[in-house]
Amino acid sequence: MSTGAALRTTWPTVKPNIPSVNRRWCRSNSRSSIFTPQPLHLLRLFFFRMGDSSSRLNQFLFQRRLLVTIRPQSDCSSDVKLDTVSLDHAEIIVIRHGETPWNADGRIQGHLDVELNDMGKQQAAAVAERLSREPKFSIVYSSDLKRAAQTAEMIANSCGGLEVIKDPGLRERHLGDLQGLVSSEVAKVNPKAYQAYVSQRRDQEIPGGGESLDQLYERCTSSLQRIGNKHKGERVVVVTHGGVIRAFHKRTSPRGRPGKILNTSVNVFHLSEDEWTIKAWGDVSHLIQTGFLKSGFGGDRYSG
Repeated sequence: MSTGAALRTTWPTVKPNIPSVNRRWCRSNSRSSIFTPQPLHLLRLFFFRMGDSSSRLNQFLFQRRLLVTIRPQSDCSSDVKLDTVSLDHAEIIVIRHGETPWNADGRIQGHLDVELNDMGKQQAAAVAERLSREPKFSIVYSSDLKRAAQTAEMIANSCGGLEVIKDPGLRERHLGDLQGLVSSEVAKVNPKAYQAYVSQRRDQEIPGGGESLDQLYERCTSSLQRIGNKHKGERVVVVTHGGVIRAFHKRTSPRGRPGKILNTSVNVFHLSEDEWTIKAWGDVSHLIQTGFLKSGFGGDRYSG
């Protein structure tokens, strides 16, 4: 993506055609839950304008049916436990950090410590408000990089002042000599590092101290497994990065395709000692008013 104004996407806005109740978004395990009050034809138009196929729309709607429903406010109180986590696993809500100015410019971050921009702070506030209305969490874990830590602090404050534990194991992939470069220019500026980055070999390291995909996978999945083992029977929030979340998806579904990991997207995992499962993936319904980068920069296969 070239530098300059970033292309952002917002949901189509129409007045919900649903019963007159206090509408609040809540999680639900119900397979019959609904994602959104938007008419289906408007959603189809929205996806068409984004260049996405009907299969992507079907996948989108299917995922949200598993994730959210609309209930009266009394059912959404944080004092009411809507679901119970089994003692043999932990429920971990994994969230990508909010947008940064480097995300918007298409600049590779890796381990460089970039803060949220104004849009990223709005996204973080939106996901924090959403999570504050869900069943209670025990604790918040975060990458120690500022863009994740800022997002995590906003979530923790909205959820009753929870503790935030910073874990370097949740950092983004170290991208070596590519860090700080604009993505669209790296092939010319540093062709050797670029070829290492786009290599299909998972053991290929990036010049300048960069990690291979295997090294990233081992580091971050080990961290999440430790968190899961420590918090069985609990619900935990983890705020991290696009490359890390892609590694989590691979651990759970080795042949699956995660797609773009959007800023502040919500992904729900169940972790036991010997099994990981995905319960919800890529939900950004809380960004109805805020919007997000259509490119998903930093959350796709060739950005960081």
